[in-house]
Amino acid sequence: MKQVLESLIRQALSDLVKSGELAPQEAFADDFQPSSLKINLDVPKDKQHGDFASNIAMVSSKVFGKAPREIAGLLTGALAGSKIVERTEIAGPGFINFYIRAESRLAAIPNILAAADRYGHSRAGKGKKIQVEFVSANPTGPLHVGHGRGAAYGASLSALLAATGHEVVREYYVNDAGRQMSILAVSLWLRYLAILGESFTFPVNGYKGDYLLEIAQQFADEHGERFQRPASKVFAGIAPDEPQGGDKEQHIDALIARCREMLGEEQYEVLFNTSLDAILADIADDLGEFGVQYDRWFSEASVASEIPGALALLRSKGHVYEQDGALWFRSTSFGDDKDRVVQRDNGEYTYFASDIAYHKNKFDRGFHTVINVWGADHHGYITRVKAALTALGLDAERLVVKLVQFAILYRGEERVQMSTRSGSFVTLRELREEVGNDAARFVYVARKTEQHMDFDLELAKSETKDNPVYYVQYAHARISQLWQKVPASVAERLKQTDWTSKDSAALLEPLTEDAELALVAKLAAFPEVIEVAAQNYEPHTLAHYLRELASEFHGYYNGTRVIVDEEPLVLARLALAESVAQVIRNGLAILGVNAPESM
Repeated sequence: MKQVLESLIRQALSDLVKSGELAPQEAFADDFQPSSLKINLDVPKDKQHGDFASNIAMVSSKVFGKAPREIAGLLTGALAGSKIVERTEIAGPGFINFYIRAESRLAAIPNILAAADRYGHSRAGKGKKIQVEFVSANPTGPLHVGHGRGAAYGASLSALLAATGHEVVREYYVNDAGRQMSILAVSLWLRYLAILGESFTFPVNGYKGDYLLEIAQQFADEHGERFQRPASKVFAGIAPDEPQGGDKEQHIDALIARCREMLGEEQYEVLFNTSLDAILADIADDLGEFGVQYDRWFSEASVASEIPGALALLRSKGHVYEQDGALWFRSTSFGDDKDRVVQRDNGEYTYFASDIAYHKNKFDRGFHTVINVWGADHHGYITRVKAALTALGLDAERLVVKLVQFAILYRGEERVQMSTRSGSFVTLRELREEVGNDAARFVYVARKTEQHMDFDLELAKSETKDNPVYYVQYAHARISQLWQKVPASVAERLKQTDWTSKDSAALLEPLTEDAELALVAKLAAFPEVIEVAAQNYEPHTLAHYLRELASEFHGYYNGTRVIVDEEPLVLARLALAESVAQVIRNGLAILGVNAPESM
């Protein structure tokens, strides 16, 4: 209805220009087109002010050189007699309030029932290829509840973009080439040695989670003593760890070097790949059970061969220089607070160098927009990555970074600490087992990503209207249960109705109550909610809409008998209820949440 009204206003403007009643001022005359005017249509909070309100008269006042109220008067006159607009009124300095005819408002119901699961979808993003990279947690341990928020957001955002016609590629960047993976590998080796009876103090900087004990036991079962080395030789000559007055970083790095030396590259690669493959498989399984799928798992190691080329291009443009034996990117020329090392004095590339090559690779693949979903702790990293893109000659504005604040889990009054190294954390799998996928997915996306989240376990499991996912799902279940009470003749007639036919509108004429018309207006807004949520990368607006829709339906259902004796009225009310159910299904599907038929 909003799009229809916008078209009517634009046509009225065009007609007024053609008739000479409106004429653009000289400064605008050469290239003026009515289609160039932005028409804002808002839904007033107070229903008495109409179904829609617009400031078009004020916006166009300078173009036409007339007072806003004069333009408003011409527009309302041009719209008189419309089959869509029942009446208009001019308010304040020139706002126009539009009152839509009841039969026009009811048109949303046939649209919903005819389009079914496609209602709300559009082709607004046709031709635009978008990559969404999200989660991308280091494969050094299971996903925790913090990762879950990024997973739910990235998956819902991807679904929103797909629903609006974009070609979406969902990607997980696997950090499989960095120092953390080497720490994981040596941690696995040490756990394996302990299983075989070797005695030593586990390093402070090693990964200590129970998950690694399980992998180590499997490794021992498969390889026996083939990878065993005496602990006395493993730790011989290595500087002490932090508790003994040493340096924990130097200690773990020395153990990595000793591991590679004692095992040899072939055995070390087996060890390294065992830890990587086991944890990556667990992550993929966990996300899959959470309803999160990827089109591509992109290996950091695979982009290593592209780093020299990316740095060579930066060098050719004069954006890198050598100092103290290292290679530096001149990121201060592009707004960063300091220059960044891309190659250390020992010849090793930094993680940032890998990221430069990876982002160049993204744009080389032809994406119109690249969206990175990062944890809030990566805030300082945005400027340097965009600096590198600009230095490479790429449009950094095509990179969108959405920062996701941490989800903090509470058990009673006690906050649960999460650390992958220490192993003291609540996994995403544990959270899902406790509250269920649906509650986790909905609660995660119900707030803006930049807002902190306290995840209330008890609320997520409660069966009350304060639990948003329960409240929305319960509305769908109530509608589903209605069909068990419907007379067979009515159910069959509704089933056989051709909602694409113009005659179907007549079946809805009994819907005259304010609550019914308010519900229809809410349903009619769904396509715009989807489009705006996709444009702004904000799935939380869809979650809020669904909760509001459920609230309006519960209020209507509690105050109105749907199954009544008059067949025309029950038919119309069932059509309305089924439209609500369809919209709830469509919205929840985008958020990755089920729409149960009973609860």
